[in-house]
Order: sequence, then C-alpha cells, then structure tokens
Amino acid sequence: MPKIKSDSNRNERVAAKVQTIVAEILRDNYADDPVLSGVSLVGSVARGGLQFVRLFFHCHTDDIDTVQRRLDIETRTIRFQMGQRLDQKYVPQIRFTYDDSLERASRIDDLLDNLK
Repeated sequence: MPKIKSDSNRNERVAAKVQTIVAEILRDNYADDPVLSGVSLVGSVARGGLQFVRLFFHCHTDDIDTVQRRLDIETRTIRFQMGQRLDQKYVPQIRFTYDDSLERASRIDDLLDNLK
C-alpha cells in the first residue's frame, strides 16, 4: 500500500510565509505613506488549495474604512511584488481583513473591571 503524504501544516506554512513577505513589502515600500504606514499584519489563513490567503491587519487609526480601501487598491501591486519574492509555482490571491480582536479584548477587560 503506498504511503500517503500528509501536508497538514502546508497551509499554515504558506500563510505565514505570505504574511511575512507582505509585511516586508508594506514596511519597505509604504513606510512614508500616511495611511498604510500604521498597518500591522496580525494573522493569516490559507484556503482553496493554497490559491487564496486572507491577511488580517490591525491599524493605529480610527478610520479603518480608508485603510481597507487603500489596501484593496494596493493589493495588485503588493501581489506582484510578493510573486517576485515567493518561491512557489503559483502566487496566491490575497485579501485583507480588519482584525478587531484587540478592541473586543479591551471591551471584555472593561466589562470584567466593572463587575468588581
């Protein structure tokens, strides 16, 4: 019986690699940009046979819609630069999603403090 090769960690490894490369691109190319300079990537998930990676970001501004629109506009350029750095046959599609877990954690902390 042939041995089945398991690549259960492959999605996580590809997602982490894409996250690192995109973070470097944002740091290197958008450091002077007032909208994108405060963006931090906090997580990533690969789906669809590694053809799609969702990148979760957090920003240090209250205008999340502006940051989201700007990231959506720059996605094609970022993906092109990612393709030059990524050593894979195919370059996955990327999508940016705001991660509000820090705000939710802060709200839970506030609620717990008010219980005392």
